[in-house]
Amino acid sequence: MRQGSGGRIAAIRFRAAGGFLLAAHLLLVGWITLRPLDVPWVSAANLQPLAGIKADLALGGLQAARRIGESVLLLAPLGVLLPLAGGRLAVSPWGSLVRTVAAGALLSLGIELWQTGVPGQVVDIDSLLLNTLGVAVAHLAVVPAVRARLRRGQDGEDRVPLLREDTPQGPTPTIPRVGIAP
Repeated sequence: MRQGSGGRIAAIRFRAAGGFLLAAHLLLVGWITLRPLDVPWVSAANLQPLAGIKADLALGGLQAARRIGESVLLLAPLGVLLPLAGGRLAVSPWGSLVRTVAAGALLSLGIELWQTGVPGQVVDIDSLLLNTLGVAVAHLAVVPAVRARLRRGQDGEDRVPLLREDTPQGPTPTIPRVGIAP
C-alpha cells in the first residue's frame, strides 16, 4: 500500500520532533556527565559489576534510592526518543527493543570512556548497567503501547503505518553464470 501525503508529512514531523528532543536530551546528558568537577579528591574507578550498587545500598534507603534512581533515569528518555526519531510504526517489538537498548548501552559506554579524561569524573561500570536498564524499562513501558495506539488511529481500525521497513522490494536479482576462460 502506498502512503498518502498526510502519512509522509506525519512521519517527517515524528522524526523531526524525535530528532530535536533527542539532540536536546543528549546535550543535557553531556553537560551533566562530562563537565569537570572541582573536588578535593576522587575515588577510584569502579570496574567490578554491582559493587557500587552494594555500596549505595549500604548508605541507607533514601540515599541509595536517590543515587540508583539518578543512574536509571539519566538515559531512560532514550528508550522513547530513539524509536521516535526513527519514525517507524510497523517494526518488530523485540527488534526495536534490542536496537534501542544496544544504542543506549553504547552511548552509556561512550560516556563512561569519555569521563576518563574529565577531571573529577569517575568511571563506574554500575552506571553503565543502570543507564542501560533505564533505557530498557522506558522503552518497554511506553513504545509498544504508543505504536499500537498510533497504528489503530481514532476509529479503532488499523491504519496504514507511517513507514514500513519490511515493504517488499520485488524478486532478488540474479547474475547469469559466466563460463571460465580457457
